[in-house]
Amino acid sequence: MTAVLAAVLAAAGWPVDVRAQSSGAETPSAAGPAGPAGAGNPSAATRPPQTGPLPELLVAARNDYGGKVMSLLLAGADPNASDGQRNTALHVAVREESPSALAALLKSPAVDVNAINQAGETPLMLAALKGQLDWCQALVARGALVNDAGWSALHYAAAGPNEAVVRWLIGQGAALDARSPNGTTALMMAAGYGGLTSAEILMAAGADAALRNDQQMTAADFARRAGQDELAAQLDQHAKAPRPSASTPKTQKSP
Repeated sequence: MTAVLAAVLAAAGWPVDVRAQSSGAETPSAAGPAGPAGAGNPSAATRPPQTGPLPELLVAARNDYGGKVMSLLLAGADPNASDGQRNTALHVAVREESPSALAALLKSPAVDVNAINQAGETPLMLAALKGQLDWCQALVARGALVNDAGWSALHYAAAGPNEAVVRWLIGQGAALDARSPNGTTALMMAAGYGGLTSAEILMAAGADAALRNDQQMTAADFARRAGQDELAAQLDQHAKAPRPSASTPKTQKSP
């Protein structure tokens, strides 16, 4: 569990270590990026963590000094420099809610929008957790991956405060039933830590409520543990409903 995720969830009144407590398995912050999520990104796999003073670019991003960020980039600063937890300036700008710095960083053609920090998080995941739809859109426009192995942006959005991010990510092709390393789905996160609307959006889109994580918990179990009995009943009913076969064509929604 990263300090970012813990702080945001704690501020919203959720359990501090949502990913560990919800599934009983270790989190990416403990194990590091696993499989393709780490190996497929050279900056995450090979770039050594920063030691010593924090790079000036990250300080400027933290303080939302957009002009300073741009000046540093033009002077040759590495846009993908990172701190001891492999957070790049993009991670920091999203975490600290620094819109001017974020805009400046996204103008750099060399910035790695898919950089993975030590906890296995990308800037898009953090933006989704913050409920910042416009930031998610800007990151994806620059090439941020909606789907990747392990914890995904949809998992984070489902635990966040803005159901519009959940809806938008689904529209961008987010895998509805993607599994975290401990088997948790976005629907489980919404049921236990997000809101009723996010869970309903996921169910309407076809998320499988019958799936179980490594602790054999369903989305309904997450809802019951969170005291959301009505949602739990709705999820139980959804889990029993017949699911369309792979050959059944889906109705195309009008734009």
